Amino acid sequence: MPHWLKSVLIMLATLGILFLLPGTDSAVNSWWSLLPPLVAIALVLAFHDVLVALLTAVWVGATMIAGGSPLAGFLRLIDTYVREALIDSDHMSIIVFSMLLGGMVAVISKSGGTVGVVRALEPLATTPRRTQVVTWAMGVLIFFDDYSNTLIVGNTMRPVTDRHRISREKLAFLVDSTAAPVACVALVSTWIGYEVSLIGDALAKSGSDLNPFSIFIASLPYSFYPAFALTATFVIAVSGRDWGPMLLAERRAREGELLAAGAQPLADFESSDLVPEEGVPCRWFNAVVPITLVIASTLIGLYYTGRQGLVEAGETSVSLSRIIGASDPFTVLLWASFIGLAAAVVLAVAQNILTVRSSLEATVTGFKSMFMAFVVLTLAWSLGQVCTDLETAAFLKSAVGPNMPPSLLPAVIFLVAAAVSFATGTSWGTMAILTPLAVPLALVSTTDDPGILAASVAAILGGAVFGDHCSPISDTTILSSMASGCDHVDHVRTQLPYALLAATVAILVGYLAYAATGVPAWILLVVGAAIIVVWIRLIGRTLD
Repeated sequence: MPHWLKSVLIMLATLGILFLLPGTDSAVNSWWSLLPPLVAIALVLAFHDVLVALLTAVWVGATMIAGGSPLAGFLRLIDTYVREALIDSDHMSIIVFSMLLGGMVAVISKSGGTVGVVRALEPLATTPRRTQVVTWAMGVLIFFDDYSNTLIVGNTMRPVTDRHRISREKLAFLVDSTAAPVACVALVSTWIGYEVSLIGDALAKSGSDLNPFSIFIASLPYSFYPAFALTATFVIAVSGRDWGPMLLAERRAREGELLAAGAQPLADFESSDLVPEEGVPCRWFNAVVPITLVIASTLIGLYYTGRQGLVEAGETSVSLSRIIGASDPFTVLLWASFIGLAAAVVLAVAQNILTVRSSLEATVTGFKSMFMAFVVLTLAWSLGQVCTDLETAAFLKSAVGPNMPPSLLPAVIFLVAAAVSFATGTSWGTMAILTPLAVPLALVSTTDDPGILAASVAAILGGAVFGDHCSPISDTTILSSMASGCDHVDHVRTQLPYALLAATVAILVGYLAYAATGVPAWILLVVGAAIIVVWIRLIGRTLD
């Protein structure tokens, strides 16, 4: 379809929707509250233009909040939602962290470090399959934070996967599928404190004296979606089998086209300004040292800020998990990314590979490469706030009926969490919304089956991660596209069948099978993993 015709159709559809929208009273906590995220998702899938889709969706939501006036809604889009998204300290931390890391990657590339890493990994990543396994392993090893995982693994492995003609869509899938699914179940991560605190608050308000950390540990065997997502990703990497749109992307990449025709990567790492000068020594440690410092600084910073926070709160004897959970990850990521950038510049200048001026120029080029991703992130955050104001999640939460059979509670919670997370693009927000509802409901049911509480908690976390994993407006999905240099719509479209496989097995073989039989969770995990292996073996096709 010609670009001008696409623009005209979007404009006409938008105007038609805007002038039919209800006012605030009719929109809040009603079916209308689902319209903004549905508009975003529909436009993304129909026209493959994530910027226009998000902008339109925020405008639609702001118009309803402004009483049904399209003009007032457009003004609120600018002076309220975009502005508030940018002045939020956590959001700004993500932008600055990503910008600094982009600058670090640019300096590493210009100094020949990226080429050095590719050459150093050649003994391990000798084939497309081995390269995918190495990427998967790196994602699992960087388990302490999903943002760090996404940006480090994507930026490190992109030149290696490019060398073996692995599609950018496949890289983005591997990166995205080993980020949140790992961080949400890791005992030492930036997630655990948040998760345990939500569980603790819900238990306290329900009058229960159960230990929230013990409940979290008990929920791990029921974390079916994270387990099956990691299993599917590993089997796909090891076997080299794909199906659906990912298979088409891989066939295209093997012919030398790493990106689809007309693709619009969120970050541009192909600039000739970042190619090393002729004769520059391509040393692997010019990349490994800065990246290692980012990882080490993050771990040390998480411990330091967590320990300081607990000491100030009067807690002296605490576990490592408690310390990491109480940390300030956004501040730590800023420290770590700056240290990584500084190390990359110092190494390049000290070896006379780059001058101070050329290092700064490369840094600025790295900043510029992230601009598109920042715009998308800002609009995604704006849409999230629109959904909050319209009480979209509260409306979806009301779908959980009070007369539901207790054994079905985990499965229904998973589906509702997935819907909320997919519509709002936030896994943490989904957990905050559903935990106060699901934990009391599960507590009522524990007299007959104590496992229902643990399974319900796991269903909240797993459903939230699944929805976030698939949503085109999720920040981690956007960051995966950015770090992999992939078109965002292509990433979402190719990843969705794989995520749906893991989610379907989690629901049928995990939560529903548990409700029907009550068999131990570890047996269900083994059966589910076996089904995934068989499915990929029967449906998937190899190229190598």
